[in-house]
Amino acid sequence: MNWKRTLGLITLSSTLVLAACGNSSEEATATGDTVTIGVTQIVEHPSLNAAFEGFQQAIEDAGIEAEYQVENAQNDTSANTTIATNLVSSDVDLIFANSTPSAQAVASATTEIPIVFTSVTDAVSAELVASMEEPGGNVTGTVDTQPEAIPNTIEFLKNELQAKSIGMVFNSGEQNSRAQVDVVKAEADKLGIAVEEASVATSAEVKQAAESLIGKVDAFYIITDNTVVSALESVLSVATDNELPVMVGEFDSVARGGLGAFGFDYFEIGYEAGEMAVKILNGEATPAELPVQYPQNVKFVVNGTVAEQLGIEVKDEWNAELAE
Repeated sequence: MNWKRTLGLITLSSTLVLAACGNSSEEATATGDTVTIGVTQIVEHPSLNAAFEGFQQAIEDAGIEAEYQVENAQNDTSANTTIATNLVSSDVDLIFANSTPSAQAVASATTEIPIVFTSVTDAVSAELVASMEEPGGNVTGTVDTQPEAIPNTIEFLKNELQAKSIGMVFNSGEQNSRAQVDVVKAEADKLGIAVEEASVATSAEVKQAAESLIGKVDAFYIITDNTVVSALESVLSVATDNELPVMVGEFDSVARGGLGAFGFDYFEIGYEAGEMAVKILNGEATPAELPVQYPQNVKFVVNGTVAEQLGIEVKDEWNAELAE
């Protein structure tokens, strides 16, 4: 799906008509009218796009007619804040926030409009919810972290790739990323693996940051950092030139050239967020009553072509799926 930074409306069907802003979401769904859903996404990359597609599918499967006011910040903090203000001013029925920065911006902008997020790593530390079990307020959603994913990746790097040091390129300004890096460092320390960090502020800095780690690391681990994933090919080119494996945090990055990932399908967590939105739009529950959800299924996916290029045997005991 091609994204544009736009204030325009994108509809599920060309026959849908925008519902009057004065209608509540419950009234709209009860009468079969169209609801308006505001969408804010921090940047374009395949995983976030897949999450939005999953969200839309859940809304469609529930039989809700919806129009989407879709806006993309293109990784611009100022634009992200402006988008949040615009969506609140538009008096949409519900806001779908796709990423931690997006969710934080809209949560700061309104305590009235229900917000459902996804692609958020630590909703509590990001101060989006009071707790996973009892969110409170007007915000809930699905997170993009699984307790086993990072420990499994670190163990794989040590036991299967014999890595003694791993390089991490990330945007330290993203709370989502800082939280993951801290977990990675804690798990790596348990296994005696060194972690070398290289921080970036924009996608244009990613290649240089990756190059700065060459000679210091045996492998890269690229987490679900929006800035870096949007420029993943920069890391992959540096790694390829130096014959280093790149473990990643989600399956789309495996398909793009990462060696492997312990993860889940972003379409699925988007769909699960959509199911939560359906309950809110139908008046069955409020965000405060819907616990934040973890991804349901974690699996290991390997890029067989990349493994072959690196001379790595894909072992049966890995129980890995090959990336398409």
